[in-house]
Amino acid sequence: MDLNLRGKKCVVLGGTRGIGRAIADTLADEGADVAICARNADQIAAAVTELKSKGVNATGGPVDVTDGPALKAWISSAGEELGGIDILVSNAGAMAQGNDEASWKQNFNLDVLGAVNAFEAAEPFLGKAADAHGDAAFVIIASISAAVADQAGSYGPIKAALIHMAKGLARQHAKRGIRTNVVSPGMVYFEGGVWHQVEQNMPDFFKQALSRNPTGRCASPQEIADAAVFLASPRSSYTTGSNLIVDGTVSNRVNF
Repeated sequence: MDLNLRGKKCVVLGGTRGIGRAIADTLADEGADVAICARNADQIAAAVTELKSKGVNATGGPVDVTDGPALKAWISSAGEELGGIDILVSNAGAMAQGNDEASWKQNFNLDVLGAVNAFEAAEPFLGKAADAHGDAAFVIIASISAAVADQAGSYGPIKAALIHMAKGLARQHAKRGIRTNVVSPGMVYFEGGVWHQVEQNMPDFFKQALSRNPTGRCASPQEIADAAVFLASPRSSYTTGSNLIVDGTVSNRVNF
């Protein structure tokens, strides 16, 4: 299926590894130009080089997503460099698991305010893209943890806040043609990622967590990226305000 992404201009937060990198690669494979940000300048440079090798325009910059002014400035600069923004993907996440004040602040500042500031900076570009082509998209990566509460913690409620925010943005901007959707993954495994670290440091807990999933395995970053890129594409032009759960049925909730 042609996702009609060739020539689209895309911005991905947290685009050097894991889910974010898989999203950036998939967009580029579909012929889209991509701008990525992350904290590590060397990783950004390497990723941009590899993205360019796919025959698309790619750029990137080292950005602390919790620094609102810096994030907004970079997105504006990326939009100018790319010649617009058709798609914005908010993938950066703090992954703090505690219920202490520091964990709440860390998750809120990165996950929620990062998405808020990113959309604020990208909105003028997304609006122009929607006016020109009838469609623009904002995709947020959340987590199935938004709907699971075994004990008190900051991670799940923060992800739930993103889903709530996405629904509001979707309704607010529907007539303009700016869509907002969410992808909520379950366990995602890649080298250097959270679940790889859990496997290395807490193997019994890892086996226990894995055993709860009827598929018997974790997702790959690519499996999450495929869902996100489809939602971002014009092929999903009537899908907005949705939360797509990609968790291998580890959750037993009925989604309707």
